[in-house]
Amino acid sequence: MTDSGAACDGPVQLDPEVAELRDRVDRFVRTRVIPSEPVLDAGGEEAAVALAQLRAEARAAGLWALPLPAELGGGGLTFRRYAALAEVEGASDHGPAALGSAPLLDVTMLNRHGGARVREEYLERLVAGGLRTCYAMTEPDVPGTDPLRTGTRAEARADGSWSISGRKWFTSGAAGADLVTVMARTGGAAGDREGLSLLLVPTGSPGFRVVRELPVLGAAGQYEIELDRVRVPADHLLGAGGDALAIAGERLALGRTLRCLRWLGQARRAFDLMAERAATRHGSRGPLADHQLVQQHVFDALLALRTTRPLVHEAVALIAAGQDARIEVGLAKVAAARMLQQVTDSAIQVHGAAGLGPDTALPSLFRGGRAARILDGPDELHITSVARRVLRGYGRGAATRG
Repeated sequence: MTDSGAACDGPVQLDPEVAELRDRVDRFVRTRVIPSEPVLDAGGEEAAVALAQLRAEARAAGLWALPLPAELGGGGLTFRRYAALAEVEGASDHGPAALGSAPLLDVTMLNRHGGARVREEYLERLVAGGLRTCYAMTEPDVPGTDPLRTGTRAEARADGSWSISGRKWFTSGAAGADLVTVMARTGGAAGDREGLSLLLVPTGSPGFRVVRELPVLGAAGQYEIELDRVRVPADHLLGAGGDALAIAGERLALGRTLRCLRWLGQARRAFDLMAERAATRHGSRGPLADHQLVQQHVFDALLALRTTRPLVHEAVALIAAGQDARIEVGLAKVAAARMLQQVTDSAIQVHGAAGLGPDTALPSLFRGGRAARILDGPDELHITSVARRVLRGYGRGAATRG
């Protein structure tokens, strides 16, 4: 796969150190991670061996855990500097795991809101890749967009520990995780804003069970889990009791923006495949690249990439500065999800039947694009949330002018 370079990225200026790191990460993902995808996608022992080998190579190359805190063994890059790398790293779904940045959300959350025992016992091992984590919020009978209706409950025990019971689903990576952060109601009733908390649960605890795998459009990695009176130490509560919505809001803003960055990388990969196909495929009427309808696909895909990228990096800048980014994250999330689906759809169309088969990454990329419009909140949630926020501002302005 060739590097589309400035065609997809536009006139972006990077710090020389970041630009050099980006080139190295890009090369590692394209030459080492992407060729390993068939084995990694299949799972099992061979995938574990292949991933361990990639991680060892990433460490040796000085590319391990670049956005994680240096004091915990990571590379110490700020989120603003890491953003450019996240695009090329995310061109493969396996890139973040191979390069050690996959636990960024959990490390950030536990570092900010975990107690002393949680930070001391887990953080360094998470950064080193010795522990795996997952996050359980959505429930089978409760829309993920309405956490106030969370049914999972955590009851305080006499010794100060918690007993958690409930069921969660679409929990990424639960089957191989050592720890799971669970949103549960520690007080109040369904619908109350108060009383929701996050607790860190060791998956080896009695009563924890992976119920089943939930393939997403045929792809593995999502699971339904059950907690049956799982006992959790008192000091595994994150933040103070009732802080779940605030902590989850922080996590979601960062997580959605990270996904957008990785979707940019995946869309760029699909664009490269499309452009290469158009430039090298010849039919009875000459090269595909000379067909106006193919040129239309290339133009529209490039336009989608070039107009979405600034939206994503606006969200990055606000999050990095600690400012309110809810409008920018909502815009970026919807735009990036639509863009990934559009670009991969065009790439498939230019490939014809070959784009539907197993010889390219396009089916996987398209599946990711379609799922993107639901993951971390469906398009409709972000559209209504952003519109209401914008319109409230106009209401206040109108009242003042009046």
